[in-house]
Amino acid sequence: MRQDAHEAAGGRRGWRQAAEEALYGPSGFYRRPEGPAGHFRTSVHASPLFAGAVARLLCRVDEALGRPAELAFVDMGAGRGELVTGVLKALPAEVASRARGYAVERADRPAALDHRIEWRAEPPAGVTGLLFANEWLDNVPLDVAEADADGVPRLVLVREDGTESLGEPVSGAEAEWLARWWPLPENQHPEANGTNGTNQHPEGLRAEIGLPRDAAWASAVTTLDRGLAVAVDYAHRADVRPPFGTLTGFREGRETAPVPDGSCDITAHVALDACALPGARLLTQRDALRALGVSGGRPPLSLASTDPTAYVRALAGAGEAAELTAPGGLGDFGWLVQPVGIPNPLPEPMPDPPPDENSPLRRAQRARRAGEGLLVDVPNHEEQ
Repeated sequence: MRQDAHEAAGGRRGWRQAAEEALYGPSGFYRRPEGPAGHFRTSVHASPLFAGAVARLLCRVDEALGRPAELAFVDMGAGRGELVTGVLKALPAEVASRARGYAVERADRPAALDHRIEWRAEPPAGVTGLLFANEWLDNVPLDVAEADADGVPRLVLVREDGTESLGEPVSGAEAEWLARWWPLPENQHPEANGTNGTNQHPEGLRAEIGLPRDAAWASAVTTLDRGLAVAVDYAHRADVRPPFGTLTGFREGRETAPVPDGSCDITAHVALDACALPGARLLTQRDALRALGVSGGRPPLSLASTDPTAYVRALAGAGEAAELTAPGGLGDFGWLVQPVGIPNPLPEPMPDPPPDENSPLRRAQRARRAGEGLLVDVPNHEEQ
């Protein structure tokens, strides 16, 4: 019956249904043998420091739980099991002896995966420990709304080749979600657009209806008996929603137009504030990783003379940490931290220290304000 309805609509359907089949259907993108790592790079692939930090977080959860006999680590959207493998490897021996790893993924289990890791299509229920969802929610399919010529938000329909058109007005729970979490800006000059002075939305504005993601996250959190649930993703908040949405595709390391034919990843940023349940905290990856010991600070030069090998190793680690915490990059990812029956093991983020007033950047800024018009080559910055 669904196929008949699809054909009756001329091959058009909402983005949620189209992406569901394109990503997770029998020939879907996430069923392909190369896995997600063959097309894009996440924090997990950027450095083993990320898995090490998550392992330290699991140890904090373990302590808050009173060191239970069995400690679960649930990796949501596990890809090929890279994160759960790295976390179990990084745990201290005593904690590792009690830890049980779960990889939650719709694709088939990789043949070489550690036999201790349980591969599941759904998260286990009633566990105690840490549920971690790294770049999972952005791949939970959702519908897209766009304001038409009259300023009415309508569902965006799409064909398999990516061609879009507008369907019915958004209504019901989806309309309520938009009004609460992603209200489209109102037209400041409606008479110029022929709307007879009525209060409408400018044509072409878009929003992604995050209701399925809210439900998916709430369902995942309820599988924890006690512990911590963390969602990590590129995100936005209510005060800075992008006016034209974020729906896009990725193929072979490059961003591309989203085409729901199984040839590319289809993703959109996550409204993590809408997903948050009572007691949750939102912070950046930069702040979260700093709290877990990943800072990106350079090793002391004195180490180069006393232990050159250790210095080179520490320098490489500092570079990887800098990538994980970089402003404008992975460091700006959102962390949604949801305790379940325990105190939040991540402290409130500390404010960044004030800049050094004698740094090259500060001297250049003072020179510019004084009218000297100097061009100064500032390390790690563009010319000022």
